[in-house]
Amino acid sequence: MKYVLVIPDGCADEPQDALGGKTPLQSANVPHMDAVVSEGILGRTDTVPASMPSGSDVGTMSLFGYDPLVYHTGRAPLEAAAQGIELGPHDWAIRCNFVTIADGNMASFTASQLPNDVGAELVALLQEATAEEPQWEFHQGVSYRNLLIYRAKDADDRPFDTGTSTTPPHDLTDQSIEHDLPSGRGSELLLDLMERSKKLFTKSAKNQKRTDGQSPATQIWLWGQGSRPALKPFLEQFNKTGAVITAVDLLRGLGRLLGWDVIEVEGATGYIDTDYAAKGRAAIETLKNTDFVVVHVEATDEASHEGEVEEKVKALENIDEHIVGPVHGYLKSQGDYRLLVCPDHPTFLRTKTHSHGYVPFAICGKNVRPDQAGSYDEITAGASNLLLPKGHQLMPFFFGTSS
Repeated sequence: MKYVLVIPDGCADEPQDALGGKTPLQSANVPHMDAVVSEGILGRTDTVPASMPSGSDVGTMSLFGYDPLVYHTGRAPLEAAAQGIELGPHDWAIRCNFVTIADGNMASFTASQLPNDVGAELVALLQEATAEEPQWEFHQGVSYRNLLIYRAKDADDRPFDTGTSTTPPHDLTDQSIEHDLPSGRGSELLLDLMERSKKLFTKSAKNQKRTDGQSPATQIWLWGQGSRPALKPFLEQFNKTGAVITAVDLLRGLGRLLGWDVIEVEGATGYIDTDYAAKGRAAIETLKNTDFVVVHVEATDEASHEGEVEEKVKALENIDEHIVGPVHGYLKSQGDYRLLVCPDHPTFLRTKTHSHGYVPFAICGKNVRPDQAGSYDEITAGASNLLLPKGHQLMPFFFGTSS
C-alpha cells in the first residue's frame, strides 16, 4: 500500500474579478485533480487553529497529523533542523529575512529574490559585527531566507518566551511596518540587531549595485522564533515510513524531525520557476522504497504573495500536469494506494497574505467510495458534508485509522 500527499501551498483562495468571479482552482485546467475527486471524495478541513498565525509551519504540521497547539514552538526551529543545526534545550532559533523597506513600507519581503552570493556577503557582515557577542550565530540559507540562533549560557539565560511577538514579513507586503515590529520579552534585542543591519548593508558593494538591477536589501527582519520542538517520529505515530520532496527549508526540517527522508530535486526552487516535472519524477522514484511520500510545491503561495493571479493559475496547472497526473498514473499501475491533494492554508491574492479558513481536500484510492463531487475547488468542497474541523484529523482519516 502506497500513500501520497500533494500540497499545492496556499492554493485555496477567493473568487477573483480577473477570473470572471471564479477562484484560481475553478479557473485552472486541472483534470487530474478533478479525477481524484470524481474517483474519490471531497471535503474540507481547517489546518490552522484560530489562536495561531496562519503559515506553512502550522498548516503542514496539521496536515502531517500533529496538533500544532501541542507541538508547535515556532517556524525557525524547523528550518534549523533542515540545515542540520542542533539546538540545545534552552537555545532559540529565529528566522532572518533580508528585506527591502522603502518609506516605512515592506517593499519586498524577499529583497527581490536576493541572489545567493549577495546573501553570503551580507551574512558575513552580520557575523563580523557580532563576533564579540557569542550568543548570536547567523546561518546563511537560500536567497533571502536565513537563520539567527541564540545560544543560551544556561537554563536561566532565556531572553525570549511565548510572549515574544513578531510578524512574518510576507504578511506586510506593501504595508507599513510601524505597528508590526518585534514586541514583548526580548524584543529589544531583536530590534537592536535589525537597526544595526541597516548601516551594515550599505557597506556591501554587491548589495548596493546588484547585477540583476533590483533594489538592495535594506535590513534584516527577525521573526518566527522558537525553541526545539519534541515530535514523536512518524513511524511510531502512523507505522509508515515517509519522505518529503520540497524546496522549502521548513518542510525539510519538519521532515527530518519526523524521521523522514528528505529528497533533494535539482531544479526545485521554491518559486514559480520550479521544475514541476522533476518533482513528479522524484516522487515516483521515491515511492519504490517508501510507504508515504509528500510532494510540496511553493509556487502557488509565492504567486499569491505577489498578487499574480495568472501565475497562480499557471502554477496550479503545472502541478496538475506534471505531478498529480503522473503520480496518480504510477500509483494505479502498482497496486493498492491512496492519493491526497490538500493545501496547507489559504493565501489570498487580494491581501497577498496567508489566511485562516477551511481548505479543500480530495482523496481517492483503495476502499474510498466515490461521492457525487466532480471538481477540485473551494466552492464545490463548501457544499460537501465531509468536514474535519481540526487539520490534524486528516492524516489518520487518510490512512484509515479513524473516521
